[in-house]
Amino acid sequence: QEQLVESGGGSVQAGGSLTLSCSGSGYTYSMAWFRQAPGKDREAVAAIIWPGGRTTYYADAVRDRFTIHQDNTKNTLYLQMNSLKPEDTAMYSCVAGYKDHSCTIFRNYRYWGPGTQVTVSS
Repeated sequence: QEQLVESGGGSVQAGGSLTLSCSGSGYTYSMAWFRQAPGKDREAVAAIIWPGGRTTYYADAVRDRFTIHQDNTKNTLYLQMNSLKPEDTAMYSCVAGYKDHSCTIFRNYRYWGPGTQVTVSS
């Protein structure tokens, strides 16, 4: 179900930064960011999961460059992206309503947004 809205995408040069945000009626505490580039599979970028406490996941390709965080007083999820590379170019989507088990699998979430485009030029 499309119950979220992303914002903050745009075009930047390599080495630049962007911050994405996500909010909407589908917002929950266990959420994630996925991305998909043309001709490539959708992949998990980062996730925050609340089993008994907060845990985070980062894809190897973005670890130490991207940071996922929440402001639950505003029901908003963020993805801070630094040192952007051309290979980061993709449509970025947020998801919520985690149904447990594998946080890197898109179908394990109940809600999603239409996505926001990030384009990084060399």
